[in-house]
Amino acid sequence: MANNTEIMLAKLKMPLPDMVAAILAMNDELIDSDQVEDCLKFYPTNEEMEQLKKFTDDYETLGKREQYFLELMKVPRMDAKLRAFLFKIKFNVQLSEFKTSLNTVNSACDEVRRSTKLKEIMKRILYLGNTLNQGTARGAAVGFKLDSLLILTDTRASDSKMTLMHYLCKKIASKSPSLLDFHEDLVSLEAATEIELKVLAEEMQSITMGLENAKQELDASANDGPISQGFHKTLKEFIGQAETEMASITEFYSIVCRNADALAIYFGEDPTRCPFEQATMTLLNFVRLFRKCDEENRKQEAEMEEVKGVNVK
Repeated sequence: MANNTEIMLAKLKMPLPDMVAAILAMNDELIDSDQVEDCLKFYPTNEEMEQLKKFTDDYETLGKREQYFLELMKVPRMDAKLRAFLFKIKFNVQLSEFKTSLNTVNSACDEVRRSTKLKEIMKRILYLGNTLNQGTARGAAVGFKLDSLLILTDTRASDSKMTLMHYLCKKIASKSPSLLDFHEDLVSLEAATEIELKVLAEEMQSITMGLENAKQELDASANDGPISQGFHKTLKEFIGQAETEMASITEFYSIVCRNADALAIYFGEDPTRCPFEQATMTLLNFVRLFRKCDEENRKQEAEMEEVKGVNVK
């Protein structure tokens, strides 16, 4: 029964020497990332390599698996070369996805800070809170905690039907209806709530370490002799391009991290106590609650108009 290594080699559909040549040429048209990952997954252990070094019989008498191991062993640090090749294959997609996440975070921060409509709504919430608390120690507040936005639906009128959020929406609809669509200023907010800065930091570290490991193999392969000449040349060209792109993305990453912290500061919060993830999720939930209450107000008004029309008839 064929083992996993032999199954992997059967899928490769090329002679083993050609496979090694494609790897050393870093030819991703002949070998894709899944196949490179398989090569690493079924890479020979140190013990297996030591046993094969003692082999003196005819190459053809070996099984496919052992022949595969011997082909890999002909190249110095083939495992490191496979990892460098895999990093090269994945680099552009990995960097593109990382940039997309950074752009989403950056856009969300900019949209929130630039939205004059959101700012006006916040002013009205503060005014409403001060009006309700007039005559108390809390009646002259100059601000409020960001998470207070979510308790506007907890405070209800005596009939238990209208919340403070419903009242706010009703007042804005009658006095400043142009503010009701403030959510249209925050088009990146929902996508931003799905991104964690910790994950971005890990991704940044992963890309940086991948490039560093590739550079180490570049230096080491310079001394391999003729067998690694093509590999060394291709890897050197790739690293030159990758370093330029990494310099740009590293600078952008720093800017985004500062902007993410600045989002909490914009609302008078401590970034360590109200991190980006919490701030964006609070804002998104507020947007959803606001729109829901506004919709319920409209529905109730429509129903009242309908009843009024029936009574007139």
